[in-house]
Amino acid sequence: MINVGVLGATGYMGGEVIRVLLNHPEAELAWATSRTPGKIENYHPNLYGRGIELIHPDDIPACDVVFMALPTPASLAIAPRLLETGCKVIDLGAAFRLDSRPTWERVYNQTHTEWSLAEESVYGLSEFHLDDIKQARLIANPGCFSSAAILGLAPLLKEKLVDTHSLVVNGLSGTAGVGAELSRAAHHPEIGNNLVPYNVVDHRHSYEMEQELSRLTDDDVYVHFTPVYVPITRGILNVCHAFNLKTVSRHSLLALYHDFYKNHPFIKIYDLPVNQNDAWQYRAYPWVSTVSGTNYCYIGLDVDEKRNRVVVFSVLDSLGKGGAQVGIENMNLMFGFDRTAGLQQAGCHPA
Repeated sequence: MINVGVLGATGYMGGEVIRVLLNHPEAELAWATSRTPGKIENYHPNLYGRGIELIHPDDIPACDVVFMALPTPASLAIAPRLLETGCKVIDLGAAFRLDSRPTWERVYNQTHTEWSLAEESVYGLSEFHLDDIKQARLIANPGCFSSAAILGLAPLLKEKLVDTHSLVVNGLSGTAGVGAELSRAAHHPEIGNNLVPYNVVDHRHSYEMEQELSRLTDDDVYVHFTPVYVPITRGILNVCHAFNLKTVSRHSLLALYHDFYKNHPFIKIYDLPVNQNDAWQYRAYPWVSTVSGTNYCYIGLDVDEKRNRVVVFSVLDSLGKGGAQVGIENMNLMFGFDRTAGLQQAGCHPA
């Protein structure tokens, strides 16, 4: 068994890490922090009766691995100290995600004080960095929108099937992505019966998408990304549009995606047939509810032959494969556990 600490346990990410860890066969929660110590059920009523007392971050003992669910400045301040004790670190935030310092400092509008750690860190998407994650001591967990887009578009770029300058991603997010702090956009009277576009150009996740997709091709990659909050709690649906350079069919692309992800247990290719006699086509494409509470990403697609366009639907739970649970997947790899340990539950339906 390894001992796991969670820095910043009062937010949704920290709470989700703890929820999954409680049923993990190889890991044990050593401690969880809050700047206001007390019982965890004050923040996460689903963890009532588990006997978890939150401690102040100044009082943490050493452990094997720490999940950081903190604001970026706090992550930059504490990560070096944690690593010096010999423990491994999984950052659920954005402190170490980008490999260009000027880009990071412009996008996040602050000075990066630990750039040597950013250079050392591994981007925590196991489908593309599996071996490096196994050897890492510092993981930069991906953003939720970024993960869904990268997973959805990667096979097309790897096979040079689409124009890399004209990738369009429309991201629909549940309000858990806002975080536990109060926000007008996620306030129920505002988001209920509503859709809220935000940061509609130059969103920070665009840079993660372009960075990781660029590793798959020699061409420049431009992702035109716009996010929208929708009145659900958990989940991401990315609708990705790519324009063909070669003639393709839905059947051939599904075969390509199956082959591309054949060794990756958390990617499910949604290949239900399209019934041309149905007036309302929807059964062939994945729903957000299929992945609620899980570490799975479901990918479906179709081809618009008249307009030379591929449309890819990529769904994941923003706290699951888009956040805390992929962090646990990375932990499994870092410590030589089964990659799927503690993460094999099916999605809730209805969510």
